[in-house]
Amino acid sequence: MVKPVRALAVVVVATLAVAACGGGSSSEGGDGSKTLVISTDLPMQGSNKDASQSTVDAIKLYLEQQGNKAGDYTIQLKQYDDSTAATGAWDPATCSKNGTDHVANTNEVAVMGTLNSGCAKLIVPTLNQDPDGPMLMVSHANTNVGLTQKYDPGEPEKYFPSGERSFARVVTTDDTQGLADAQFAAETLKTKSVYVLNDNQTYGQGVAKTFATAAQAAGIKVIANEAIDPKAANYTALMQKIKSSGADLIFMGGVYDAGNGGQVIKDKVSVLGKNDGKVKFMAPDGWTGYTDFLKQPESEGVYLSFAGLASDVLLKTPGAGQKFLEAYKAKYGADPVGSYPLYGVAAVQVILAAIAKSDGTRKGVRDAVFEGDGITIPAAESVLGKDIKIDPATGDTNNKDISIELVKSGKETFLKAQAVS
Repeated sequence: MVKPVRALAVVVVATLAVAACGGGSSSEGGDGSKTLVISTDLPMQGSNKDASQSTVDAIKLYLEQQGNKAGDYTIQLKQYDDSTAATGAWDPATCSKNGTDHVANTNEVAVMGTLNSGCAKLIVPTLNQDPDGPMLMVSHANTNVGLTQKYDPGEPEKYFPSGERSFARVVTTDDTQGLADAQFAAETLKTKSVYVLNDNQTYGQGVAKTFATAAQAAGIKVIANEAIDPKAANYTALMQKIKSSGADLIFMGGVYDAGNGGQVIKDKVSVLGKNDGKVKFMAPDGWTGYTDFLKQPESEGVYLSFAGLASDVLLKTPGAGQKFLEAYKAKYGADPVGSYPLYGVAAVQVILAAIAKSDGTRKGVRDAVFEGDGITIPAAESVLGKDIKIDPATGDTNNKDISIELVKSGKETFLKAQAVS
């Protein structure tokens, strides 16, 4: 059984001068309890900053609701930014540095993040080799298959050089998302032929590959799976080529800001027409949560998917998720931006349950997830409205939800939950 997690009031993390006692060493809280640090690792600059800020705000609210406690421990939150002003997106060098900084912060016992799978692939091995750990990371949004399952050569073992797993997630993987997207394209959009693009990065290549394979199996002609140049001035020639191919759908595997998505969709509509016309446009969760994208008039009619349940659904479903989203709006005056802020809270629920079950060390927190029965958040407490179970053998979740959204009037609107068969 998971020890119940009491709640947390957020405290802005100041510099903690504490005597260290191995990874996850702790100071004393005001009530005499040991104080542990959990962190977020998100792109806080660029096009994704609004969604990332919503994720942090949601976690802060949850911690406030929980009374600043996980079991017998007082919890503090520290924020890390894995983006740069120059790139406006996650940055490999910054991600690598963050990994080192997480380990160096002796009070820190677990990381909530990252948003981008490519960033996680740089941080996880560093956390995994921590001599006082491994140090736990739980992601709310990493969907790349290879982080937990055999996929590309050396995966997932190369992310766990200690020989022990230390990465978990509360969302399903790109093989599920790609399959769901392909089935939606075949069954609902009645797609006959598709031109698949990818942004030539870890996440984009992976989801494009799984979509293309599943689309072909669903009877859709896959004309190409082509990597774009994210630094190109425009994609007019590419869109002309797609027009000549006769494709009735473009599937764009990648991340909106990192893959020059604004220019891609602008040129798509310019050359191939509006997205509710002859040629549809679909993208996975790497395009969700971007206010810059939604402000573009060319975003109208784009189909999006993400690995999870839409907030629209949870707002209509009585339970912990509905109550939390109502509390979020009451506190911040608006709904959270993007698809994953609530999943950030779900990841924190897993982390807090692990802390409550542990001895307060990094190794103890990691072991609570990956040893024995692992972690289960019961439906009555889960902000996702259903049990969250982390498989201690892999770190994957039991939930395989995929939502399909339609961009309408500058908003991501829920269209359907896509079952995978």
